[in-house]
Amino acid sequence: MKKHVIDHVIPGSIAEECGFEKGDKLISINGNPIEDTFDYQYLISDDFLLLLAETKQGEEVELEIEKDAGEDLGLVFENSFMDNYRSCKNKCIFCFIDQMPPGMRETLYFKDDDTRLSFLQGNYVTLTNLNEEDINRIIKYRMEPINISFQTMNEGLRCKMLNNRFAGEALKKADILYDAGIEMNGQIVLCKGVNDKEELEYSLKRLYEYVPVLRSVSIVPVGLSRFREGLYPLEPFNKADASVTIDCIEQWQKKAYAEKGVHFVHASDEWYLLAERPLPEEERYDGYLQLENGVGMVRNFVEEFTETFREEYHCEPRFDHMLSGTRNKETDADLKKAPVIPKNTGDYSHKCLSFATGRLFGPILTQCVKNLQNIYPDAKLEVYEIRNNFFGEMITVAGLVTGADLMGQLKDSILGEALVLPDTMLRYGEDVFLDDVKVCDIESALHCKVDIVKSTGRDLIKIVQKYLDNRE
Repeated sequence: MKKHVIDHVIPGSIAEECGFEKGDKLISINGNPIEDTFDYQYLISDDFLLLLAETKQGEEVELEIEKDAGEDLGLVFENSFMDNYRSCKNKCIFCFIDQMPPGMRETLYFKDDDTRLSFLQGNYVTLTNLNEEDINRIIKYRMEPINISFQTMNEGLRCKMLNNRFAGEALKKADILYDAGIEMNGQIVLCKGVNDKEELEYSLKRLYEYVPVLRSVSIVPVGLSRFREGLYPLEPFNKADASVTIDCIEQWQKKAYAEKGVHFVHASDEWYLLAERPLPEEERYDGYLQLENGVGMVRNFVEEFTETFREEYHCEPRFDHMLSGTRNKETDADLKKAPVIPKNTGDYSHKCLSFATGRLFGPILTQCVKNLQNIYPDAKLEVYEIRNNFFGEMITVAGLVTGADLMGQLKDSILGEALVLPDTMLRYGEDVFLDDVKVCDIESALHCKVDIVKSTGRDLIKIVQKYLDNRE
């Protein structure tokens, strides 16, 4: 049986009353082994527990505990997941990790394909790692929604795309999850000439059979770095390709909404920006089910920016046709009375603030900043679109901008009081970029304060007010 090492005990908890200490190990609950945190949380929900533990001195002890059903024990383990992550067995032709340069930190090369992380963190999994016991645990614990990388519903093509002869057969596991009513979200990484056009149409036809248990499917273009030597030859999509893909998706959206009241399939933002077509209105994203997958992030940002802009400045921001679709019926009439954006009368002539983002989001951020520039006409607000020299120019998202590219491209710029960067550029919870450059390194190299903000429309306005209006 696995032994799970206790990192600390919450003061005043049941575990503290029982005498648990840092370094002790939990072995079983009511005679059941504990594989991971799902087993642990499920087993401690009973009101009577028999715990088998090992003290840090190596002595095994049994403890009987009576408690309220669902009450937590107060144990915190060294490994919060209580198990090792499962690595991916596939060799996908589109895998971005295979396109990483050498010499980066080891964790960036780990490929996870763990369905438990799909539930906990929203990761997408291929189903190829699941056995019958895993499927039964998902159903037993109602680990939903599960995010699945379908890629294609053509079994033979899926084997080719994942370089795994069992990848096609693994799709049958989605049938089991569907029959059990386990909610799913799907993803298709579209590769030009491989699973697009007729193959995409076929996949969507098959996936439509899973609705509404399958809540959504996102279509995202393959990301291609400059480190593809020896890998499957893939080409980038162009403007015409993007339009064809959008047309296919929007036809299915119309069908799904008419028949089932949901839009079912969604194009990631890159498709609309590449095709230079207006983004869908907010209602078409069905509550932003795949926001973290780049589906609706721009629309959500603009909607939030618009709402906050109206609240703060009592007028309507202006956008080009790409970002049309923002609505606020309650205030539309009032906004029409104020077509001219009012200007602040304070002295901002000495104020300068800079923003940097990836080339994909640059035009959107520029439009938002221009609206703020109209409010503060005497200040200087500058947006810098960072070209990705590190991974290659076809990588345009802000989340893959490195510290080296920021320093290299902004070294001769006058950045003013602060350089504002989105938190998506940094490793979660830390101040480190993908290339291990730290925020303090950027500040030292550019002789400028760096301010990290959340990637929201509201936070964009708040950071401008912080520096120009001295608001907290």
